[in-house]
Amino acid sequence: MDGPDSPTPILISPKDAARLLSVSPRKLWAMTFEESPGLPHVKCGRLLRYSPSDLRRWATSQIDQKGGSNEASPH
Repeated sequence: MDGPDSPTPILISPKDAARLLSVSPRKLWAMTFEESPGLPHVKCGRLLRYSPSDLRRWATSQIDQKGGSNEASPH
């Protein structure tokens, strides 16, 4: 992602998506293809791109589903 005066991109690269979600590129790949439901993404030929707004919605839905925490609850 570029400087503060740059227009907001519609789609971002996997590297930028991983940075946005604070995960490694390897974890981003797993979240996209190995988990269900996977991260929303767009294929542009051989390129894989992500919409920042879709990623934010996905993250919010994960927080809502898990009750605001990703930690295991005590029994």
